[in-house]
Amino acid sequence: MANASIIKMKEQHVADICEKIKKAQSIVLFDYRGLTVEEDTNLRNEMRKAGVEYVVLKNKMVERACRELEVDEGILEMLKGPSAFAFGYEDAVAPAKILRDFIKKVKKCSLKGGLVDGAVTDVKGIEALADLPSREVLIARMLGSMMSPIQGLAIALDQLAKKNGGEGAESPAAAE
Repeated sequence: MANASIIKMKEQHVADICEKIKKAQSIVLFDYRGLTVEEDTNLRNEMRKAGVEYVVLKNKMVERACRELEVDEGILEMLKGPSAFAFGYEDAVAPAKILRDFIKKVKKCSLKGGLVDGAVTDVKGIEALADLPSREVLIARMLGSMMSPIQGLAIALDQLAKKNGGEGAESPAAAE
């Protein structure tokens, strides 16, 4: 009877991992060896603030979940040795950026690769992802570029109004 409950628990664990994989915009795998408890705690706190879930999972359970979801076999090569996983649910860039910056700072750990929108990505791909601006920066840039023509129009209309003697309410045709 004990074996049946253990099997049931493992099945549930794999199902939970499948949900995390489906829900995540990006997943970054990394080797966490060499971290002190303090460093690990700081990393967890930083990830939590950014809405990233950081967990250590058994490679075999992740492998089962990936097989169940029919994820590219390339991910299995990354599941060797100790693995920690950073799941980015809201921002695909956040896990890669946080980990890359953390690894540079502590000079420990190493990236293994990951999944971005369901596609297996190697270390170079994760580093390229980390170089992208955050979601907030991209939105700010987009809004700034959308506002630029409106500001230009407002300045041109203001100059036109000043040229016509301050009669900003009238159109140039009505001023004649």
